[in-house]
Amino acid sequence: MDFRLGERSDAFRAEVREFLDEALTDEVRDTIHRTGVHHNWDFHRAVVDKGWLAPGWPVEDGGQGRDPMEMIALSEEFQKAAAPTYGVGTTLMVANVVRHIGTEEQKRRFVAPALRGEIIMVLGFTEPECGSDVAAAQTRAVRDGDEWIINGSKMFTTNAQEADYAFMLTRTNPDVAKHKGLTTFIVPLRQEGVEIRPVYTLSGERTNLTFYNEVRVDDSMRIGEVDGGWDVMTLILTFERTGAQGGWSAALLEAMERWAMGAGGAAVPAEDPVVRSRLGRAAAEIEVARLLARRCAWMQAAGKLPGVEGSMAKLFASEAVTRQAGDMVDLLGPDGIRSQGDPTAPAGGAADYAFRFALGTTTYGGTSEIQRGVIAQRGLGLPRPR
Repeated sequence: MDFRLGERSDAFRAEVREFLDEALTDEVRDTIHRTGVHHNWDFHRAVVDKGWLAPGWPVEDGGQGRDPMEMIALSEEFQKAAAPTYGVGTTLMVANVVRHIGTEEQKRRFVAPALRGEIIMVLGFTEPECGSDVAAAQTRAVRDGDEWIINGSKMFTTNAQEADYAFMLTRTNPDVAKHKGLTTFIVPLRQEGVEIRPVYTLSGERTNLTFYNEVRVDDSMRIGEVDGGWDVMTLILTFERTGAQGGWSAALLEAMERWAMGAGGAAVPAEDPVVRSRLGRAAAEIEVARLLARRCAWMQAAGKLPGVEGSMAKLFASEAVTRQAGDMVDLLGPDGIRSQGDPTAPAGGAADYAFRFALGTTTYGGTSEIQRGVIAQRGLGLPRPR
């Protein structure tokens, strides 16, 4: 089997790298590092101007008709460069759900403005008391004529302070099994009753805790059937778990390879067999992560939905970068906890940042425990744990 992506993907990758060299300026990187906000409007609009917010969509839907192999090349480069694509990514996920199951009115209202870079949509799934068990959501939506009244809170609503809408999971029927009483809405965030509080992660990234107090939403903002929200969630979580993997690890490895080769200093750590062994292990794990992600792309190209396979790719990559970050900090010793911005930090502080950032990756799109459950139950046919 040929695991290369092909000439079209290679050419597209070169174009993406050229774009990133120009658009991802030192100023943009500094702003991200200083604020912890992984969204930049100038970068977002530059992506939109290239037509890359949804380049894999059909041309008639506003995309460029690029195949999944080209898309994985773009995703790999964006992830490796640590491009500020959180806003791009969540907006695309929501727009894609609307494109698949939304009404014609919803498509006009949300998809076209999203592709033009006029709106940002974020995710409102996790709650403070529920963690990755999103089906246990307690944020209530109660019908009042043609409107719904929402009360509750959501955790990790990243970029809510920049966004126009939140794609929200609510409980509309508390008297049935937790997966059966859920409904999803696109909730306008710039209205009375919405409160957004910043929360900073271990790596310095800003996310948010959001509160909803008697927030009114028209029924036209409902996505899918009443009490059919879990089917909608299954679709959007599949979108979230597929895509490039290993980019975070690749960026860390490149920084550590420069350090290992001396990076201008007298010592050459690469001569140490322990250093070579750990760098080699990281390189092998990166290749595995890439191949798992590319299998998902191959499945999409074949018209399949990589549910279990997406969980496998996401699980392996996030667990691998966590191990690797620990290895690299260990190699550097006390200097490994010197941060970005410290001129004395080895490898520009890459190991310290990766060590703090990697822990969060094991929760994105569902924790490692959730992914293992998906693989065990849906992939291996094992029973649900008690």
